[in-house]
Amino acid sequence: MARLLALDYGKVRTGIAITDEIQLIASGLTTVDTAKLLDFLKAYFVQEKVERIIIGEPKQMNGSASESEELIQKFLNKFTTRFPNMPVERQDERFTSKMAVQSMITSGVKKKQRQNKALVDEISATLILQAYLDRK
Repeated sequence: MARLLALDYGKVRTGIAITDEIQLIASGLTTVDTAKLLDFLKAYFVQEKVERIIIGEPKQMNGSASESEELIQKFLNKFTTRFPNMPVERQDERFTSKMAVQSMITSGVKKKQRQNKALVDEISATLILQAYLDRK
């Protein structure tokens, strides 16, 4: 089997998570500057077999799309042009940032480390991926 890769897409940086090869466990991989994301993914796809990409779908409390969805759609257009054979699925990402910070608090991560937005984005991507795995 191949891995699943999840993105917590952001304007400045994107958190990335990956599954193991049998798609049971979601783990944080890294955070990448969004401007370099497509190049990072290209290099990663050469190194690892990835079955599909899961991208967070930001929604308002009423279920409507959030403001950042427009940015994600622009990215998806570029992604599907560059990687036309890579399937993409979306996963609701409401509350993932808050859950990421809470999990850091629960794990005893120091306040200074909790302010590291890149780490929060990576954990958020992991939560998105785990929610996708749980749904499937």
